[in-house]
Amino acid sequence: MNKPKIVVTRKIPGPALELLKEHGETYVWDSEEEAIPYDILAHEMKDAAALFTNVSDRIDRAIIEGAPNLKVISTMAVGFDNIDIQAAGERGIPVGHTPGILTEATADLTFALLMATARRIVEGSEYVRSGQWQSWGPMLLTGQDIYGATLGIIGMGRIGEGVARRALGFEMKVLYHNRNRKPEAEEKWGVEYRGLDDLLRESDFVVLLAPGSAQNKHMLGEREFKLMKSNAVFINTSRGTNVDEEALYRALKNKEIWAAGLDVFAREPVDPAHPLLSLPNVTVLPHIGSASIATRENMAMTAAQNIIAGLKGKPLHFEVKQ
Repeated sequence: MNKPKIVVTRKIPGPALELLKEHGETYVWDSEEEAIPYDILAHEMKDAAALFTNVSDRIDRAIIEGAPNLKVISTMAVGFDNIDIQAAGERGIPVGHTPGILTEATADLTFALLMATARRIVEGSEYVRSGQWQSWGPMLLTGQDIYGATLGIIGMGRIGEGVARRALGFEMKVLYHNRNRKPEAEEKWGVEYRGLDDLLRESDFVVLLAPGSAQNKHMLGEREFKLMKSNAVFINTSRGTNVDEEALYRALKNKEIWAAGLDVFAREPVDPAHPLLSLPNVTVLPHIGSASIATRENMAMTAAQNIIAGLKGKPLHFEVKQ
């Protein structure tokens, strides 16, 4: 009996791949950095029973409908905005993801990016390496205070609560905005709910952690950035599509806000000529929120377990609600 074909769109950690190989014939796009071309993915999916994907792949209706044998999809991510969930649902194809696993690693990275942006860590490193450091100056590379400042979190899910916990160690006042209030988080962590406008007005740091969706597209634009303090630092580790990048560029260029730290962009990989990358008050990362070795290995294994469960017709360990 032939094993079912499993398409894996990127090179993944060995244990997860070995597990998949035990349950199917695997096709692997063997690259850690280059995304599988769309036409190759479409061709390989024609006889595939399972798809192991990630945030950089466009899994649209054409891909799904062009795979008549497809039984399960799982992404090595918590977000699934790159997958046409409706098209999968119409076919009865379960879609898995990996929530919870990446919470602490992403919260770590978010707070690290906040600190690096506020204290100009990357600028300072480049300043030394380029030989510009010739003397000490009282205002050389001065940044913003973090300890005791007010942090506003947009999106109080698992990662939002993780960032709030870290902020408490810096005795920050933590505000949050969420679709639904979180009384348990308010009681446990002392965080305070605010409407979005009030959060933007009051916060020294604004961290965006809302999920990527059509509803959240450009949820922060020109109007929202004008509400923020002129010394505010904006951090985005959610999805680039949640932000109007042109409006953010203007706000930073015109010094309406002080700085931004970005791990995500509307189009990834971001074009090196993107206007935001030309600004000295922008710290950028290549979408590495969950990129610790242990976390990525756990994510890959969970996605693989989702695939195996789907091939067996069993409930996935973590399934997207359709």
